[in-house]
Amino acid sequence: MLEVSHLDLHYGQSQILFDISMTAAVGEITAVMGNNGAGKTSLLKAVAGRHPASSGEVVVSGVAVPTASAVRAARQGISYVPQGREIFPMMSVMENLETGFACLPKSEHGIPPQIFDLFPVLQDMQARRGGDLSGGQQQQLAIARALITRPKVLLLDEPTEGIQPNVIQQIGEALKQLRSEARMAIVLVEQNADFAYALADRFVVVERGAVKRQEGRAQYTKDTLLADLAL
Repeated sequence: MLEVSHLDLHYGQSQILFDISMTAAVGEITAVMGNNGAGKTSLLKAVAGRHPASSGEVVVSGVAVPTASAVRAARQGISYVPQGREIFPMMSVMENLETGFACLPKSEHGIPPQIFDLFPVLQDMQARRGGDLSGGQQQQLAIARALITRPKVLLLDEPTEGIQPNVIQQIGEALKQLRSEARMAIVLVEQNADFAYALADRFVVVERGAVKRQEGRAQYTKDTLLADLAL
């Protein structure tokens, strides 16, 4: 579903990503792992069109996606949940969800029932302002808003950061449900190795802006993952 080929990325004169190639399949969760500063967030931003790649290609369902346009990337099926969530604090939960309509045709401007099945707390808080939600509730809102766009590829950047354990479990269950429906490829950037290893079908380990290892779950033990992250 998602193919990234030979992606380079610069911030000014500094090169951040070096010849990144990876794939993420529909019906699977691909965990992108690495230490702080390895380039994980930069990779997601490049795939989502938030920062134009210097070279390389991003392809979704066989169609090239421009890496210099977040709007076009969204319209071609890439949905991005950034680190920090970026919800609108003065808008209600429902209004935040409705911002996901922006890249959809008018005929699809509706909240799928699945959203509230995955995140029941949001149904009870539709009129509450986003800024009044707890951190965990805001994270659920950010993921729900991304799902409104009916993505082919869902990119999640540190969804468990600063979240209470019971909400981490709820998010994990929601991701398992989305995977079982086999409608999208899920790419998860995560520092929580326990959370990532429990969910992921495939692992991409990034070190100093380059891919160090790509392994399927069957070939990659948790001890090996922790050893890779300890270097």
